[in-house]
Amino acid sequence: MVAPELRDGSATSDDVLGPISQVEEPLSALQARFGDQARAYRQAGRTAGTRRVYESAFALFKEWCARHQASPLPADPRTVAFYLTDAARRYRATTLDLHLAAIAYAHRVAGLPIPTTHQAVREVRTGVRRTHGAPARGKAALMTEDLRRLLGLLDEMPVGLRDRALLLLGFAGAFRRSELVGLDVEDLEFTPRGIRVALRRSKTDQEAEGRPVGIPYGASVETCPVRAVERWLAHVRSVLPGYDRGPLFLRLDAGGRVRLGRLSDRGVARVVQRWAERAGLDPSRFAGHSLRAGLATSAAAGGVSERAIMNQTGHRSLAMVRRYIRDGELFRDDNAARGAGL
Repeated sequence: MVAPELRDGSATSDDVLGPISQVEEPLSALQARFGDQARAYRQAGRTAGTRRVYESAFALFKEWCARHQASPLPADPRTVAFYLTDAARRYRATTLDLHLAAIAYAHRVAGLPIPTTHQAVREVRTGVRRTHGAPARGKAALMTEDLRRLLGLLDEMPVGLRDRALLLLGFAGAFRRSELVGLDVEDLEFTPRGIRVALRRSKTDQEAEGRPVGIPYGASVETCPVRAVERWLAHVRSVLPGYDRGPLFLRLDAGGRVRLGRLSDRGVARVVQRWAERAGLDPSRFAGHSLRAGLATSAAAGGVSERAIMNQTGHRSLAMVRRYIRDGELFRDDNAARGAGL
């Protein structure tokens, strides 16, 4: 049978594919054919970190429901409201918001009514925030002068080479820790002006459109991110000849030997904290995000424009960038208290 044509000679989709009602394959057969792949795509719709956080938060809710003989899935709105009331004694308001998001997500995935949108839950949440709410306590920014203190402790041994490259590239690129450890050698293009990093995916780019990040040469050899990455790669290639593809930041064993395994995102935090402690700083104040926050805050203190900071950090909203700018400008020469004659 020849499909009818439109005036321009093309066939309509209904004529070619047949109307939906004529599909002969039942849903059970589609489940068998596409079920595993659909689940894989759904898993890819959330980052691994987000899935871990949601699973952990929902596990706490399930444990609470088991102790109180309540159903976690589906959960009654009153159950969620009582859980919030009880949990408010132990968790910060921002943590409870994460728990609510995890509960909502579990119900959404299961195709069940979402209890967290009920008016009673919303009112309890508002009451908790008004009673116990407090500003989120983020990790401290690792400012340029702090970073120099850390770098001064690093030698030319494998651990020192890798950690110097990681600290400087993470700072100069304002990378999230997942972005930093997700970099592969082939994502880097060395140019006369520095490194062009092809960031393939980030927290705000879940469709993997990617964006380029420029890492310029530093004024000093000891604090230059480009030279630090070059020295680290030279060491890797001395033990793994021809290493041109694969993770940029590899694991090291207890003896400092390179291992073919990608450094974890938690490994970034451990690197920052280890060297912060050795530099005499409080390690509990710092984590992987301290590098990203440090670049933004240090740049703001140096008078760098909002647009330039956003270009480097990849922020899409001015709100967070302006927080860094406020932090960076707290003690500038035009501080009101400085001009009050104290």
